[in-house]
Amino acid sequence: MDSKFFTRLRNLDVYPKTMQDYQVKTVAGATVSILGIITIILLVFGELSIYLKVNTEHQLSVDASRGDKLPINFNITFHRMPCSIISLDTMDISGEHHVDVTHEVYKQRLDERGRSVAEAEREHDIHSNKSRVNDVLSGQAQEVAAVSCGSCYGAEENPGDCCNTCDEVRDAYRKRGWAFLNMDHISQCKDEQFLVKLQEERHEGCRITGTLEVSKVAGNFHFAPGKSYSQIGIQLQEIIILQRTDYNVSHTVNHLSFGTVYPGRVNPLDDSHRICHDRSGMFQYFVKVVPTEYRFLNKTGLNTFQFASTQHYRKLEGLQRGLPGVFFFYDLSPIKATFQESSSSFLHFLTGLCAIVGGVFTVAGMLDSTIYTGQRLAQKMQLGKQS
Repeated sequence: MDSKFFTRLRNLDVYPKTMQDYQVKTVAGATVSILGIITIILLVFGELSIYLKVNTEHQLSVDASRGDKLPINFNITFHRMPCSIISLDTMDISGEHHVDVTHEVYKQRLDERGRSVAEAEREHDIHSNKSRVNDVLSGQAQEVAAVSCGSCYGAEENPGDCCNTCDEVRDAYRKRGWAFLNMDHISQCKDEQFLVKLQEERHEGCRITGTLEVSKVAGNFHFAPGKSYSQIGIQLQEIIILQRTDYNVSHTVNHLSFGTVYPGRVNPLDDSHRICHDRSGMFQYFVKVVPTEYRFLNKTGLNTFQFASTQHYRKLEGLQRGLPGVFFFYDLSPIKATFQESSSSFLHFLTGLCAIVGGVFTVAGMLDSTIYTGQRLAQKMQLGKQS
């Protein structure tokens, strides 16, 4: 019974074997075999790279998020404007306005060749020493006579506020909405030789780096000489005090991005150079920010942004046609882009391997059989001619 079963089972073998003594090995067959093995190895590595590669699928949808913040990361080099006169302001269509932003903003002085003059310093908000005066009045200070309280020249917010530096007087004027035009009568500025310092640094450059966090609405942020102040509801720029109308706003945008970096993101303004060939000018960048969600293979997600940009340059003559500086006007797109990582399944990888091995062996066998048959026919024809 068992012998009949195995006999019937052997009849199902689709791979019949021949005796070793009846097998013929040729040089052509060896060559085809080597080429077939090399081809299999190359195709297997190619299939493996496809299996390990992470693909990204793109989808578009309406952005339904509300109330989020928009992080702005920047690194900009001004080649001919010193750090002491550059200020950063932000405003948006909701009416939110921040003047002379200093939080998480770093400035580094550069010489005429772009080399660092000093280490990058973090900017801080300017505050009066009102708390120190209160400590003196309450008896917490030990030496009352040693405490000095400089005048704010009528710009103090509360009685008793002090302005002991030129910057504090200047900031008090700005908060009042007063133009800080003449520093010859400000003792703090004369003591610090503020104008002399500006003249000494006028040929320096400045690298500004930092991060802003603004509301997720259309707005702008800009770098300009002087500080902004409000007068009759209008934002003005305090640049007349520097007694100049020629501001070389040539700059390099080393980096500009919105949100957190994700794989494959391209920032179109990175390493872009802009040269001002006129006495003064106004560079405007119009940025369209696209909300973006990136989903990784491990099912985690990242909400961030990408952007596209166009630009415009305006030549300025004096102060009649605009404010010298670099302006970034951004707007939010209502369309959200979603990137989904994906990869081939292991079953698909195994199927590809089987197809490679089987296909190469089949083609190699057909090629070897053709070559062997041709050689046999050639030998028979040659023997026929000789006979």
